[in-house]
Amino acid sequence: MALQYSDTYRNALLDAFETTVGTSANVYIRSGAQPATCATADSGTLIVTLALASDWMGAAAAGSKAKAGTWSGTAGAGATAAHFRVKDSGGTTCHMQGSVGEGTGDLSLDNTDINSGQVVTISTFTLSAPGA
Repeated sequence: MALQYSDTYRNALLDAFETTVGTSANVYIRSGAQPATCATADSGTLIVTLALASDWMGAAAAGSKAKAGTWSGTAGAGATAAHFRVKDSGGTTCHMQGSVGEGTGDLSLDNTDINSGQVVTISTFTLSAPGA
C-alpha cells in the first residue's frame, strides 16, 4: 500500500519547492538526452532560456501547484527539444529536470522542433505532490 499524506502537507511540500529554487528562476529547454541527475552537468544544445517572473508558481492547493505568469523566451538555437531543467536565478543550481514532448513528457510543447529566433511559450505547467 502506498503512503498517503494530507493536502496540507502536500501543499507545503510544493510551496517549499518554489521557495528553495528562489525568485526569478529560469527554465532551460535543451536537445539530447536528459542528464542522469540534477547534479550532472548540462547536456545537449541549449535551445531557449525562459526567464520566469519573481513569483513563478501559484500557491499550492489540493496537492497541485500551477505556473504563474507568462513563461516564454526566444530560441537562440534551432533543435528538437528533448528535456528541460529548472535552475535558480543565477543559472547555477539545477533543482528539477524532466522530459519534453509534444502532448507528452513532463513538459509538453505544441511543437518540439524549434527554430532559432522562434518564440517558445509554455501554456500550462503543473506540479503534483505525491501521496494523494
